[in-house]
Amino acid sequence: MSNLHADTVAYVRDTMLEQREPPLSTVGILGWGKKNLFTGPFNTIVTILCTVFVAYVLWMLLPWFISPTWQAASLYECQGILRELGRDGGHFGGACWGVIRDRWVQLLAGFYPSDLYWRPLLALALLGVAIAPVLFTRLPRKLVWFTAVYPVVFPWLLWGGAVWVPLLVIAGVMLSVFVYKLVGRFSSPLFGIIAGVLFAVFWFTWATGAISTTIDRVVGSARIESVLAETDAQIAELTAESVALEAEIDATEARILEIISSVSEPEGAGDGAYLDAIQRAAPDRAILADLRDELFVVGGELGRLRALKRQIDDLPAQISMLPDLEEEAIELRQALPDSVKDVHSEVAMDTLQAQILQGDIDVPTEDLNALKKTLAAEKNVADTERAIRSTYNDVARIGLEPVSSRRFGGMLVSITIGVVAIACSLPLGIVLALGRQSDLLIVKSLCVGFIELMRGVPLITLLFVASTLLNVFLPPGTNFDIILRVIIMATLFASAYMAEVIRGGLAALSKGQYEGADSLGLNYWQAQRLIIMPQALKISIPGIVSTFIGLFKDTTLVSVIGILDPLGLSTSIRSDQAWNGVVWELYGFIALLFFICCFSMSRYSMYLERKLQTGHR
Repeated sequence: MSNLHADTVAYVRDTMLEQREPPLSTVGILGWGKKNLFTGPFNTIVTILCTVFVAYVLWMLLPWFISPTWQAASLYECQGILRELGRDGGHFGGACWGVIRDRWVQLLAGFYPSDLYWRPLLALALLGVAIAPVLFTRLPRKLVWFTAVYPVVFPWLLWGGAVWVPLLVIAGVMLSVFVYKLVGRFSSPLFGIIAGVLFAVFWFTWATGAISTTIDRVVGSARIESVLAETDAQIAELTAESVALEAEIDATEARILEIISSVSEPEGAGDGAYLDAIQRAAPDRAILADLRDELFVVGGELGRLRALKRQIDDLPAQISMLPDLEEEAIELRQALPDSVKDVHSEVAMDTLQAQILQGDIDVPTEDLNALKKTLAAEKNVADTERAIRSTYNDVARIGLEPVSSRRFGGMLVSITIGVVAIACSLPLGIVLALGRQSDLLIVKSLCVGFIELMRGVPLITLLFVASTLLNVFLPPGTNFDIILRVIIMATLFASAYMAEVIRGGLAALSKGQYEGADSLGLNYWQAQRLIIMPQALKISIPGIVSTFIGLFKDTTLVSVIGILDPLGLSTSIRSDQAWNGVVWELYGFIALLFFICCFSMSRYSMYLERKLQTGHR
């Protein structure tokens, strides 16, 4: 044994070897390439062919992308710059990036007032704060309270209005919860839910408008004299500023014209004089763009103030004549014959006349004339009341300047519709998925019918319904915002697909999960909230994010109903004589914007899948 030990001990190392660097072929870019691109002969051949193809595409596209046309003010100038560089070839000689420099703000924000850009920017920044506690952990949980309030802050920042309107909305939600808890405590949770929903409907359909109108009238009556004096002073100041801006714009345009006209259009490759002239005119063009933007803002504010002054001047006469108009309308209504007494709107009047022409009924001409006179008097009363409310609303406004939906456009529209529809479609899809698996026949039938109807109809059809047919089912005189209609339809459409995605996640769970929840003594909603739904949502993450991305891209369909999304704005930009013929630059910029948004959602879903991965490999 001792000889064996003596023979083997020489081969036992009593010191540690120093670490050495791994071979270069196994680490870094070489190691990655060997592992992923050159693992065998076939993979090597495919890699080489794909590399050659990508290099060929880049060789064809890069000269078009690298184009010194950023300062051009029209397609004509872009073509002149490219011809001077010897790159004549129509639209394939190089990209005309001047259109992006000139219209990128419009592609992002549409016709939103430029002096109010801080509002959508703030709304988007707060959106990141609101969704942070939902998307990421290790954040202060108190941020969830801001997440709950943000759905009220978001539309107020974008559309504006009096500060008490969002406060009334928050109060309505809190009171509805209070009613639910109060009724549920003395009866049952089901009756509490019904009572809370009924109170919310009452609050948001009648009480909010009545309280807001009362506040407007009280505050407006107290502020009307001071607002009128302030309006007169602002009108005088803005009028002088507008005249000065117009004079400065004329002088700047003259300088630009002098610089450009000093150089004739080059016929071929030259000495660069034309490009030099364009570059020398660039500072003046930047100044001109700023001056025009400023004049547009001043003109819009001046028009608003003049309209407000006219409203204030007409207010006393409108208030004094309103009782007489109401009395006249009542007398005419009471004096109507029985044949037309039940007609109360223009739509009903048109229906009555159609029935008369078809010979279904016979109404004397004098009765129709009396009805027309009555409807005209009632319309006069409604218009006067609306004008009085509008004046008090404008005078009493303590908050943000209103911005109508027709001023929205570009990516602002796509993000607004996409964010709201995505946020609302997920919870609605969860409810529909649970309803489709319910044992209650009525609930299951309603959910199945809704899901199949929405999935069987193209989204563009629903958008046409929202833009044209929805007003038919609303009371006369109802003003339903077009963007709100689109949001509702997009939400309903996406929720049907979301329900099927989540139903797939629920079907992937084994029966043992439900039995385990029952063994713990959990009721239905506790089991869904704590055990079933978290697992189903984790399984459904790829499908949920795919639905979100598809919905966000489908927002471009709103251009067919007159809403100027980025694609709709690109059409209007190309109709401008200066940019008529520019296509790929606009579409490429819009595609880049959508790619950034969709790629971000895709990467987040991959991060979430890795974080929630519980399998063992």
